[in-house]
Amino acid sequence: MSLDKFTSDIIQDSLIAIGESMFETIQRTSMSPIIYEALDYAVGITDGDGKLLAQGNGVITFLAAMSLVVEETLKQYKDAPLKEGDVIIANTPYVGGGTHLSDIAIITPIFYQGKRVAFTINKSHWTDIGGTNPGSVSTVSTEIYQEGLHFPFVKIKDQGVLNESLIKMLEVNVRLPKSTLSDLYSCIAANNVGGDNIIKLIEKYGLEAYEKAAVEFMEYGERISLLELQKIPNGIYKNTGWIENDGFGNGPFPLKLKIEITDTSMICDFTGSHEQLKGPLNLSRTGLETAVRAAFKSITTPTLPANNGSFSHVKLICPDNTMVSASAPAATSVYYEIFLAAIDLLLKTLGPIVPDKLPAGHFRSVCVTYISGFHPVTNEFYVQAESLSGGWGASAFNDGNKGQFSYAHGESYNIPAETRERKYGIMVEEYTFHNEGGGYGEFQGGNGQYLTFRVLSDEAFLTGAFLGYSIPPWGLNGGKEGSYNYFTVIRTDGTIEDYNIVTNVKLNKGDKVKLVTATGGGYGNPENRPIQKIEKDLKNEYITKEQASEHYNYK
Repeated sequence: MSLDKFTSDIIQDSLIAIGESMFETIQRTSMSPIIYEALDYAVGITDGDGKLLAQGNGVITFLAAMSLVVEETLKQYKDAPLKEGDVIIANTPYVGGGTHLSDIAIITPIFYQGKRVAFTINKSHWTDIGGTNPGSVSTVSTEIYQEGLHFPFVKIKDQGVLNESLIKMLEVNVRLPKSTLSDLYSCIAANNVGGDNIIKLIEKYGLEAYEKAAVEFMEYGERISLLELQKIPNGIYKNTGWIENDGFGNGPFPLKLKIEITDTSMICDFTGSHEQLKGPLNLSRTGLETAVRAAFKSITTPTLPANNGSFSHVKLICPDNTMVSASAPAATSVYYEIFLAAIDLLLKTLGPIVPDKLPAGHFRSVCVTYISGFHPVTNEFYVQAESLSGGWGASAFNDGNKGQFSYAHGESYNIPAETRERKYGIMVEEYTFHNEGGGYGEFQGGNGQYLTFRVLSDEAFLTGAFLGYSIPPWGLNGGKEGSYNYFTVIRTDGTIEDYNIVTNVKLNKGDKVKLVTATGGGYGNPENRPIQKIEKDLKNEYITKEQASEHYNYK
């Protein structure tokens, strides 16, 4: 069949719009702030075989997971084919784009006249999925069984009938059953919205035209990513990154990378990386594949919609049982720090090769904290789970962005102070950029932030994992390193306790928690920074007079 360009473009753009409608459905109907405020989720549409066609806005952590989770679903059900009305729930960390148990995928096959024509998928972070600790994240877990409920690609709906037994098991094993079940139903509804609109699209243009446009869409992604890849000089580039801690104070551990660039492929080889760790700072191989794909897309086609063609030229090599290819039953609840370290190492390795495409290092940590306790007014149990924003590295053309979320996020937002104070037992006392230094260059690295809040509950518990507490963001082309991530507890008697990776620190009423994210790396020689920019930074208190004098020779 021959398909005219206009019809093909309309179908392709319609798929993107359908993805956006799925995304908005979850945002409007979920009940957990980490979903409806922070937008810690993503949605996608694949063809009937699991090839990604379109994706709504969402966290980059889940970028490649959309197709991988469908491919694994098809493997799991190869002997019992999926039927119309089936809905699958999955959070296995070790296959199918898995990350940790808190990231739940909902997969819905879409049928047209008895033929499976698509899948609609979403993946979101649930605030609590059971396990030993509130928020289902611990820096001292040693096996997956401590981290929550595990759904190994099971049916939450079977031909349209809800699995009530599974719902009851979920309800009694999580700490926040009301919001958790509401989030589940929200995600199922979003897939239904996508499926209904896909059927309408097929009915309007015909199945043959729909499938032809889908193929052309992926071919376009493959063609454009290849053209961009060919702008990177061929060669073999090696580098080593470091994971500072395994949750038990051991480390640092080497993360090895060799990148081979050819005219047709980028091969990322992590052979030589440290074996999987005792604690939960492990990443599965399928999670590493997501990281590699995300980095590849940021270098080649960052502004184009994602589809399977976008990733056809990037390859991954990694032996089993390393800290970036961990196997069951390895703990993975703090996987995101290793995921981010892998992306950062890829970008650091290629930064000097394509300095016009990539900035210097950013704050290199998701900087998640979990605060749990009983609300002082409602007496309801709460878990505040939130990532933080920090400083990004400067580029060849601009200063680094201030107060942005990490590479792992994408379309994420902070939780507003008003929402925090209403839903949780805390009072926000400070939310500001800091000037702790670092990131000096012709272009200055973006400032990190302070977020300080006071505990209003009689008692609460703090869990957090901030890597980058001893390894600062890297500078580029003569730019200086950035600063550090860390957090402190300020007791009511004035005692200060410093932390970077910890589980269940007890907080009492009136104690303060101060969260600090790093300033990004600088770009270019600081001597070349124009005096007008230095004076503007001084006026805005982004740097101090002492820093300007020492690092910019400003008098």
